[in-house]
Amino acid sequence: RYNMSLNYQKGKHNFTNWLDLALGYSVIGKADPMKTDDKIEYIPGYAYQFSKNWYFSVMGKFSSQFAKGYDYGVDSSTFISKFMAPGYFDIGPGIKYKPNDWFMLNFSPATAALLVVSDQRLADLGSFGVDPAVLDTAGNIVQHADKSKFMLGAKFIATLSKEIVKNITVGTKLELFSDYLDTPQNIDVNWQVLVGLKVNNWLSVDLSTELLYNDDVMITDKNGNTGPRTQFKEMFMLSVGYAF
Repeated sequence: RYNMSLNYQKGKHNFTNWLDLALGYSVIGKADPMKTDDKIEYIPGYAYQFSKNWYFSVMGKFSSQFAKGYDYGVDSSTFISKFMAPGYFDIGPGIKYKPNDWFMLNFSPATAALLVVSDQRLADLGSFGVDPAVLDTAGNIVQHADKSKFMLGAKFIATLSKEIVKNITVGTKLELFSDYLDTPQNIDVNWQVLVGLKVNNWLSVDLSTELLYNDDVMITDKNGNTGPRTQFKEMFMLSVGYAF
């Protein structure tokens, strides 16, 4: 896992860049490796301070994954996701509130977003929220699905990162999005939490959780029922590094 932030301040102008990359696998016995984590997330931003703690802002985001993903419990030979399937882009102007170095709120009432599903097979299935292919009565495709979907809505972001006691840091990021063009009452949720414990100068222990909900993403449960579902993931990480 690798994350990096770059910030530049000049007068009332503030530029921010946040990059979060992750790729992890688990190997149990003689079984094939199973992917446990896969993330590409880049968030650039610009803000202009117009009052104490308040800024006009423009924030963007790109997110996708590195490797193909599989539903190991159903079929480990047919991928259900890959790089740019899905891929998400968004950008929007808004207002940012930042009272200190460890807390921030941003609201963008007019965020333009683009969902890309680069694989035609996945797009035809309607994966990740694109409209599926048109089928005839025999189930044959008569018109392939578009591999993208445009959205326009409101986006809210809240971030917090603070050392609550010595050597223990808590970080969280909450993203909410409502698409004005399609069921705006259904809110997409992405909530990430990271608790980090610094053991010494070269060893750290991290516990991360991620909660996702997207009303357009259909998931089939163990009983064969298909519909939107809340997804939850937790990771325990032991990191060895050296700062100089």
